[in-house]
Amino acid sequence: MQALDSIRILDFTQMMLGPFATQLLADLGADVIKVERPDGEWERDLAMMGGYVSGQSAAFLAMNRNKRSIALDLKQPSTRAALLELAATCDVVVENFRPGVMDRLGLGYNDFKAVRADIIYCSGSGWGQDTAFAKEGRPGQDLLIQAMSGLAASTGRRSDPPTPAGTAIVDHATALTLANGILAALIARNTHGVGQRVEVDLYSVAIAMQCQEISAQVNQNSEYQRSESGIGQSWLSAPFGVYETSDGWMAIAMAPLEDIAAALERPELAGFDAWTERDIAKQSIERTIRTNTTRHWLDILVPEGIWAAAVRTTKEAVDELRDIDSDLLVTVDGPAGTPIELVGCPIKLSATPWQQRLSPPRVGEHTAELLGRGKA
Repeated sequence: MQALDSIRILDFTQMMLGPFATQLLADLGADVIKVERPDGEWERDLAMMGGYVSGQSAAFLAMNRNKRSIALDLKQPSTRAALLELAATCDVVVENFRPGVMDRLGLGYNDFKAVRADIIYCSGSGWGQDTAFAKEGRPGQDLLIQAMSGLAASTGRRSDPPTPAGTAIVDHATALTLANGILAALIARNTHGVGQRVEVDLYSVAIAMQCQEISAQVNQNSEYQRSESGIGQSWLSAPFGVYETSDGWMAIAMAPLEDIAAALERPELAGFDAWTERDIAKQSIERTIRTNTTRHWLDILVPEGIWAAAVRTTKEAVDELRDIDSDLLVTVDGPAGTPIELVGCPIKLSATPWQQRLSPPRVGEHTAELLGRGKA
């Protein structure tokens, strides 16, 4: 028994925004049917760090487990009829093409609504469906959204260039938002008997991710600037940030300077104003932190209730997950039949837990099963 095992989703998405959202729903039991072009979603061929896993992109494998694949040419009239027939058995349709593409293919909301009145039709895009940026035809890509939304300009030191996050953070957040929207629409249908459109876009989510910063800026009539010393977020004060130790790096989150002063036996630190003198205070703390190891400082700070942690690489975090046999890492059969490791579902449900049911599919692996014919 799984939470969504009665839900079927027709999934036209590619890259991260859509596929990560639908994988979360598939992990929770939904029957996700992935619609690909005859040669497969192009992300299958996207090299990660210059290489592939079992002959395919690690990015594709990471976001497409627990799905079935059908491979079709969407421009063929027979394909449209087959998909609309299949959609009559589906609860949800998800797509993240550029605005207008699905309508031109005869696969828009009204087309699906005609075969199932209570269908939930979900669109993910870069800039929204009918905004000025969307009408300009701008590509909706994570880095560009980080740049336009202010996220990149808020990261790093004042003297650094604007710095994007180390992962596709807006894609990821928008995928989670899309999954939330789908679940809300499913609850609304069960409660009120209505289907509806669900729309999310990268730009709106990137703005929403900065809700606390924007709320402070617009209501306090001020624009916060990045600190020169590397205070982790432009609106925070000392000691917040990352510090170099004698053997690595560590992070200190929100903490009163008085507590830091006592823990480091540096009483003069308590005399700094944490906001107006935040750069001077952090730089002073940095000089002390550099004199000893990360472990040394954690052993001092953490028992004093100061929020601190070592800065680790992704590999170090993953190695620890393996050491403790965490279910956040799962092993599945790869396309070539060899085992591959993937990140598991982060959602834990006590009565209806997620399950690893299907490996990432081969292109069109389930076309005959679902449509009763070969590739079209």
